[in-house]
Amino acid sequence: MDATEIKAIIKQELPKLLEEPAMRDFVLRTVSQFYAGKQETESKFDRILAELQRDREEQAKKWDEFNKKWEEYLKKSEENDKKWEEYIKKSEENDKKWEENNKKWDEFNKKWEEYLKKSEENDKKWYEQHEINKKLFLEIQKLSSKIDTRLGAMEARWGLQSEASFRNALKSLLEETFQVEVINFLEYDKQGEVFGNPDQIEIDIIIQNGVIIACEIKSSMSKSDMYTFEKKVQFYEKQENKKVNRKIVISPMVDQKAQSTAEKLGIEVFSFVEDITNLS
Repeated sequence: MDATEIKAIIKQELPKLLEEPAMRDFVLRTVSQFYAGKQETESKFDRILAELQRDREEQAKKWDEFNKKWEEYLKKSEENDKKWEEYIKKSEENDKKWEENNKKWDEFNKKWEEYLKKSEENDKKWYEQHEINKKLFLEIQKLSSKIDTRLGAMEARWGLQSEASFRNALKSLLEETFQVEVINFLEYDKQGEVFGNPDQIEIDIIIQNGVIIACEIKSSMSKSDMYTFEKKVQFYEKQENKKVNRKIVISPMVDQKAQSTAEKLGIEVFSFVEDITNLS
């Protein structure tokens, strides 16, 4: 009989044999080293259940903590959402106000530009009117000066005032107008070169930027006066050893013959100081 047949017989007969207490004890003792007993098994089972319960309680505790934290997170999230909505609302309000301010600023800039434009136009008109008034005032001043000069010349001619007073008045006006100094040249003509006999020679000299200008200021000038002025200039050039660049006569009363003589001698004739454009 082989092992297979023996195992088959054991499987067949073992249940009946286990009904006998002695046999059952024998079998239990035989297999006790391979399987735990009922008490030990129940003890292990209780421990496992206790561990599972403990783990379940810890897990539940952790889950409760997680739920609490999740609820807190949701609450904060809702608060943040609410704050964000408020921020968006305020931002939209600020954007609207900003747009309104920009619109108002654009309107202000437009009005300011219009004001500046009108101001520039008014300034331009004021400046133009000021220039017109200035020119008019200068013309009135010139006319007044010419009238005063003419009256002075007439008074000097009629003996109401001296020729020296008239000359000094025009000399001062000449200096003020052109910011120059009129130098009075006074020398004695021993040889009588100017008047034919020895006499005192007087002539006004202006020196500006190296240009020497001989000037004769009289209430009236005749043909002979022009020749006399020319001789005075020649006397000055001889005495000072200098060349006169320009010869100027200022007189409100110059007859036609004297004017022709002046042109022939290269003498510039001005009725009034205001008629002189420059002295350079």
